[in-house]
Amino acid sequence: MAFDDPEAIRELFSTFGTISVRRMFGGHGVFADGIMFALESDGELYLKADDLTIPKLAAENSEPFVYKAKGREIALSYWKLPERLYDEPDEFAGFARDAFGAAQRAASGKKPKTKKAPKPEPGTRKKPKRR
Repeated sequence: MAFDDPEAIRELFSTFGTISVRRMFGGHGVFADGIMFALESDGELYLKADDLTIPKLAAENSEPFVYKAKGREIALSYWKLPERLYDEPDEFAGFARDAFGAAQRAASGKKPKTKKAPKPEPGTRKKPKRR
């Protein structure tokens, strides 16, 4: 099933709750509360995954999202939505909640951005004393 239309994506996630869909990198990012927790690429949906959710997705024969860049394959922490969930809205919502939880955990684990200390103005640096 292809989900490359933002309205179709919103409809699928309706059992999860309110989402926003933004065009990104030739696909779409799916956001809730400002946090991206799913993505669409080439009509396929992928859910954010981490150590807590990967076993459940792997048990469904899901695989990570992989793209090629500069001759290398790069895997992201998003896993393909199991096909059967397209027809199981309540169970899909559970997987979507798990993905949102994984995205929240990832967001909270990020180090806060710190400002760099200002550079001293020329001529104000103390010169080391010679012995």
